[in-house]
Amino acid sequence: MEQKKIYAHELGIDLSSKQETEYFKWFLASLLFGKPIQQDVAKRAYGEFVKEGLVTPEAILQAGWDKLVEVLDRGHYVRYDFSTATKLLDVSKMLKEKYGTLTELMKQSQSIDELSSRLQAFKGIGPKTTEIFLRDITPIFSKSHRC
Repeated sequence: MEQKKIYAHELGIDLSSKQETEYFKWFLASLLFGKPIQQDVAKRAYGEFVKEGLVTPEAILQAGWDKLVEVLDRGHYVRYDFSTATKLLDVSKMLKEKYGTLTELMKQSQSIDELSSRLQAFKGIGPKTTEIFLRDITPIFSKSHRC
């Protein structure tokens, strides 16, 4: 069954603000929606992260694995709770170590293709998660990368 595509604005994320926190929220949502899981479950899990204030790489790293599993479980994201908690920690750590921020990652990418491969270089990020993230980031990326 083909699921309808989710967009950042449906989750209350304002990418046009060009704020790092909004970029990261969409990145987090993309990670959750990238799993073969029902959209309302992914949406609920995302809502739990927002409620807990776990919307920055720092907050995710500080929360730790047990807390992330607990938040995912509250959102009924149970089938993938352990692997997703691990992935969120790995991705947040790599993002901070390698780029500092998503804004910086985007600045360092010369094209959407380059941005796509940089994202997929993260452990656990595949074509589906990348496609979801780029769907809403591309217009903003393209605007800021005009020559």
